[in-house]
Amino acid sequence: AEGFNKTQSEYKVVPVYKGSYTETLTAAIAAFRAKQAPHIVQVFEVGTANMMAAKGAVYPVFQLMADAKEPFDPKAFIGPVTGYYSTTDGKLLSMPFNSSTPVLYWNKELMSKAGLDPNKPPTTWPELGDMAKKAVAAGAKCGFTPQWQTWTMIENFGAWHNLPYATKANGFGGMDIELKFNDPARIKHVQTLAEWGKDKTFVYGGREGKSTALFNAGDCIFHIASSASAAAIEKALGKEKVGIGMMPYWPDVIAKPQNSIIGGATLWVLQGKPAAEYKGVAKFLTHLSSGPIQAKWHQETGYVPVSIAAAEITEKEGFYKTNPGRDVAVKELTLNPPTDNSRGLRIGNFVQIRDVVDEELESVWSGKKDAKAALDDAVKRGNELLKRFEAANK
Repeated sequence: AEGFNKTQSEYKVVPVYKGSYTETLTAAIAAFRAKQAPHIVQVFEVGTANMMAAKGAVYPVFQLMADAKEPFDPKAFIGPVTGYYSTTDGKLLSMPFNSSTPVLYWNKELMSKAGLDPNKPPTTWPELGDMAKKAVAAGAKCGFTPQWQTWTMIENFGAWHNLPYATKANGFGGMDIELKFNDPARIKHVQTLAEWGKDKTFVYGGREGKSTALFNAGDCIFHIASSASAAAIEKALGKEKVGIGMMPYWPDVIAKPQNSIIGGATLWVLQGKPAAEYKGVAKFLTHLSSGPIQAKWHQETGYVPVSIAAAEITEKEGFYKTNPGRDVAVKELTLNPPTDNSRGLRIGNFVQIRDVVDEELESVWSGKKDAKAALDDAVKRGNELLKRFEAANK
């Protein structure tokens, strides 16, 4: 915003902090109802179906740019990102900004201490388990901890192994859907983690991004976390101690991984402002999505370069040569053409469904339930929330 404000004097963008992604979404809905909505709201990918259903509240980006006569080409963005936020006929509803995907981080120092090659990370889950056990035996406090477990261990696990999360192409084909993530592969995966939990091969570090503190403290050898955590992790441990690679897969489920799906957020424009102000909004979005701005954002954080130009600039500057592993996120997202199981997730009441999945996974980690009972219950409870969403948005 500061950069944009410095480039021109006609408009001034004022950013307002409203807390976490969930808090921001709640605040935006309340503000819209009170006719005090902001022009732009940053909504995480989990809120996409809710934003799409909020008819009359959203000013679709493709429409805004056309009305403001601002040059705009959705093909300038990378496919996995536009696919997630477009209508079925390819019209972009929100402006891609900070997109990420989960990657595997490892602590090279702990690898060496365990007698492992710090430059040879695990590629499969059985390998990760073996290496994590060795590290714990060699004195590490923790083998593996995941960040945002619903996103990494259930949602992305499905895309990576080409398994559905829900019917109708994970909700892209309509609202009347049912959850499908209580399949044998996910049950086995969650049960395996629970078994690993008995000897600290797996350690649960809390919801959302809380577990990163364990990795940053040097406790865990492996961490699956957002690519957007890269800069902070490298700062905490020292760049030379951190490895970044692709997520592992189960070879008995899939011969080779499919592709990962995005997290992070996009910028949604809300209705109800004067046309002259929307011209400023359009100009600001053009500024934010420009190659140089996106390249800088990608390099300084670890979010993926959402535009093709940003990726090209970063490559040309030799960034990946001096920052190995920082190109892994894009490689995962574009590993294979997406399938109905790996394009993304368009799920109503998704924030509440994630809370349910978190609760049920926690019941496995605490030993109250086995993986099958927990995932069956999560699907049952989640389907109730989906029915409510469908009824409210018919």
